[in-house]
Amino acid sequence: MSPSVPLQEMIRAIRSARTQCEERGVIQRECAAIRAQFRQADNGGRSHNLAKLLYVHMLGYPAHFGQMECVRMIASSRYSEKRVGYLGAMMLLDEKQDASLLITNSIKNDLSNSNQYVQSLALCTLACMGSAEMCRDLAPEIDRLLRSSNSYIKKKAALCAVHIVRKVHDLGELFAPAARSLLSEKNHGVLHGAVVLITELCERSPETLERFRKFMPCFLQTVPDLVQIMKGLVISGYSPEHDVAGISDPFLQVRILRLLRILGRNNESASDAMNDLLAQVATNTDSTKTVGNAVLYETVLTVLDIKSESGLRVLAVNILGRFLLNNDRNIRYIAMTSLQKIVVTDHNAVQRHRGTIVDCLKDQDASVNRALELSLALVSASNIRSMMKELLLFLSSCPPELRSQTASGIFNAAERYAPSQRWHIDTILHVLTTAGGDVRDETVPNLIQLITNTSELHSYTVHKLYRALITDISQQSLVQVACWCIGEYGDLLLKGDCQEAEPVQVSEDDVLDALETVLQSHMSSPATRGFALTATMKLSTRITENVDRIRSIVSIYGSCIDVELQQRAVEYNALFKKYDHMRCSDRDPSVEYMQHFFTSPSSAAPTVTVYDKAGVSLTLSCEKQSDSGLTVTLTASNSTDSDISSFTLQAAVPKVRVTTRELKPDMTFTQKDTSEEMRLHGTYLIFNFLEL
Repeated sequence: MSPSVPLQEMIRAIRSARTQCEERGVIQRECAAIRAQFRQADNGGRSHNLAKLLYVHMLGYPAHFGQMECVRMIASSRYSEKRVGYLGAMMLLDEKQDASLLITNSIKNDLSNSNQYVQSLALCTLACMGSAEMCRDLAPEIDRLLRSSNSYIKKKAALCAVHIVRKVHDLGELFAPAARSLLSEKNHGVLHGAVVLITELCERSPETLERFRKFMPCFLQTVPDLVQIMKGLVISGYSPEHDVAGISDPFLQVRILRLLRILGRNNESASDAMNDLLAQVATNTDSTKTVGNAVLYETVLTVLDIKSESGLRVLAVNILGRFLLNNDRNIRYIAMTSLQKIVVTDHNAVQRHRGTIVDCLKDQDASVNRALELSLALVSASNIRSMMKELLLFLSSCPPELRSQTASGIFNAAERYAPSQRWHIDTILHVLTTAGGDVRDETVPNLIQLITNTSELHSYTVHKLYRALITDISQQSLVQVACWCIGEYGDLLLKGDCQEAEPVQVSEDDVLDALETVLQSHMSSPATRGFALTATMKLSTRITENVDRIRSIVSIYGSCIDVELQQRAVEYNALFKKYDHMRCSDRDPSVEYMQHFFTSPSSAAPTVTVYDKAGVSLTLSCEKQSDSGLTVTLTASNSTDSDISSFTLQAAVPKVRVTTRELKPDMTFTQKDTSEEMRLHGTYLIFNFLEL
């Protein structure tokens, strides 16, 4: 292929290549020809060759050897070569390369050129790839061009100044006065550049922001001027030059609204100056077109971010509510994102759109995640029942990746706003039945604690959990709670006395069958088997006819491969072998009472002798003071003729401090604590309380 082929011919040859290898061959031959022509002193086709090299660069092939050619062409006096040279510099050079510094002087000269198009080339290049050093050197030239009488140059200079401010923050003060003066321009391009520049200055420097807010002499009436420009755009008639789908210059409107949001944030006076304008934009902008929705969305963000009036905030929330009815899923998504940010501060206004928000849970895209978060945030004490029905319905059909989040949100809402303990338990059990495998680890102990503290619902809960257990054992969290509850309250299950639910007659064999099914199921995790084995062991003190079966079940797991389960089984087997005589059915009735009078005290309990040997006698008696109070008296007596030394008594009671006292004959000692009182009589006594 000849080196002098036009750019179109080269493009056609590259596209017609049937393999990548053939394409590389075409490009390598052309690049070799371009290099050869670059080395010629008198090269009339430099711009033509550089244009071809830029196309090669766009395809991803190396083109760095054309950097110096860009520098030479920028210095050319011919506009055609200078234009391609600047384009090549923007594509092939960046601030990290030394070659970029070589064009600084050329840019400075072109910024003073009498041709506005040459000035525009220099401004665009500096705004695209100017380094910090270049920005510092050329900033005064940009400030001069901002005050030019040429609107075309002022527009380009404003955007170039934005790049300079981003590169060198300290130069922002240089452009602030000129930027403020540009707001008096009529040209929309200049206004757009000025608003973008002022926005950048205010975001980068709090001091500059305050200068624009306080209406200082050189920044006089900044907010009112912006309001006036915005009103002109809103109420102006059809303008073919700036109209987009019936909206007058929506790009400038969006930029002005963003700047007003910055100026009005946390500032009462600036916010008051723009309240009427925002209400006018919110009511007069057409919401049937996407471009109108863009303006309305920026208006809503501004209203919610400044110190706006309450009525205006309600109007903004209503606009977002209308967005939720839009067929475009993207618009619904941004509406829910915005509502989620303000639901805490404007909860009542968002509540009016609760039905629409809940309907968004039916979406089958990413917006359903936002709808879920917003729905959970809207749950309150007044709507807990209706909202929970919707959330539980969503839980049954939601994507798998959202089940854990949904379950956790339901648990938190139920804990905060549950109308009753029974409703709370029913809700959690429903979640465990539906998505028990996706709940978090802390769910099981939290539910166990809730059941423990609700003594009036023990019978109801154990019956309901038993039915759930025999129905489905795949939900591990539910199975664990059910096993624990059966182990603790299995006697209530066997009695069949359940006022809150329809009673079901359950036999001892039925209960053990259910637990044994859990132990043998391949779906049960080691932790779940541990719950089931412990529950089986607990039932050995609550049933009378199947103790041998329990002993047989426990003994099987003494050789289990799981170490934790094996240890439990071995310890439980030891209880059967070494301490079986302590079982309630085998002990003296008085000793059985010693065991139970702390939990089921009567008003007149008998005195029980718990120890009588070698002249030392210990007796216990209790007296019920109230429904929650019990006085226990421990009497220790010495019937011998001499003092007894090294006498130690250990008693296990809940959370009692260790106390040591020395007592002489007929001496009385009283131990008091927040929950109980014990009067001790004795001769020489060291009383050691151990915490359970």
